[in-house]
Amino acid sequence: MQVRVKIRRFNPEQDAQAHWREYTLTAEPSDRVLDLLHQVKWYRDGTLTFRRSCAHGICGSDAMTINGRNRLACKALVKDLKQPITIEPMRGFPVVKDMVVDMTGFWEKYRSVKPYLISAEPLPAKERLQSPCERERYDDTTKCILCGACTTSCPSFWANAQYLGPAAIVQAHRFLFDSRDRGAKERLDVLNASSGVWRCRTIFNCTDACPKGIRVTQAIGQVKQWLAKVRLSRRKSVSKTVLSDS
Repeated sequence: MQVRVKIRRFNPEQDAQAHWREYTLTAEPSDRVLDLLHQVKWYRDGTLTFRRSCAHGICGSDAMTINGRNRLACKALVKDLKQPITIEPMRGFPVVKDMVVDMTGFWEKYRSVKPYLISAEPLPAKERLQSPCERERYDDTTKCILCGACTTSCPSFWANAQYLGPAAIVQAHRFLFDSRDRGAKERLDVLNASSGVWRCRTIFNCTDACPKGIRVTQAIGQVKQWLAKVRLSRRKSVSKTVLSDS
């Protein structure tokens, strides 16, 4: 079948601003958008630039905006998309070239929530055990592949680039709800900051954009509930102290 593809191109060495270029390609209905990009790069224009690695929806490197929605190019099928198929970089990140965006800020926010197990307890003889129920509490957020699709679909992030964003909060959730972790206070201090979890407006764009089907908005809501309980507990503690002093 003949497929019309419109790609948003930008080369900082040549272009003052981004522009669209259209290509007519021959493809199978079962081909992926990544196959279309390969066809353009390999046979039409070798300067086309984009990220990709595993091509199986695991690495998350080929996240981009396809027909106005954040998707992985390796998972979006030609037969499921209206033509012309539009391909552009994810919104909210500085564009380096074509589909490649600068994710430096994204990774800084990711690191700020300490996405690793924190525990000062003595190492066990074997692994740190937990029950199936304990594991289930955070199972959903372990699926995150850090593609950035959720964060760059978020209007709160578009409005304020300082916002941690859904991806960083999902990573925090994964460890907050891990029964083996003891770093909750450190993460909650980051999440409770002015650029933290409270900037979420529960729009669900992040959930819709996630290529792994993570219930992102629900995870953010659970973090908010945790923080609300901490606040309530502190207020009760302060009230008891005031009453005892009086």
